[in-house]
Amino acid sequence: MLKLVTHDIETPQDEVRTSTPDELLLRVAQADQVAFGELYDQTAPRVMGLIKRLLKDHSQSEEVTQEVFLEIWQNATRFDPTRGSASSWMLTMAHRRAVDRVRASQAGRDRDLKIGVRDLEPGYDSVTESVEIRIEHERVERALGRLTELQSQAVRLAYYGGYTHSEVAAMLGVPIGTVKTRLRDGMIRLRDEMGVAS
Repeated sequence: MLKLVTHDIETPQDEVRTSTPDELLLRVAQADQVAFGELYDQTAPRVMGLIKRLLKDHSQSEEVTQEVFLEIWQNATRFDPTRGSASSWMLTMAHRRAVDRVRASQAGRDRDLKIGVRDLEPGYDSVTESVEIRIEHERVERALGRLTELQSQAVRLAYYGGYTHSEVAAMLGVPIGTVKTRLRDGMIRLRDEMGVAS
């Protein structure tokens, strides 16, 4: 039986050393596909981890990770090592993409919810509403009829006419304090007549 003898061959340290993400990204900027493969192998788990923490959904995280690496390939020339590390640049890009996906998903859910609510809303019944308004108007008129003439005048001018307290005072020829008292007393009496809890 032959026995294979192997000798330990020492390799120079430079040949074994792997390139840093910064070095790889600079090579990717020169369209180096091998460097891109190495960069992907070194950084994809970290990029995917960040994205997955934000998105939670595994398949969406994989999709966004692919988008990020496509963006890295297309924009590697924009990387400036004097402004930060390749890892920071890539993780910032990944974070931005993941946040965009979260916002887009939320906007889609909001839109679907609005459409769902709209579809569930009962049709508008104008006849019923006008009957209810007329009945309520009659109740208010009956209650106003139970006020004193002075209270009724002040309430009608202020609330139906839209006049200010000063204008009502001038129209009725009374001090503003009197108008305020009549309005307050009239509103209390209206509330009692209409059965509205205070």
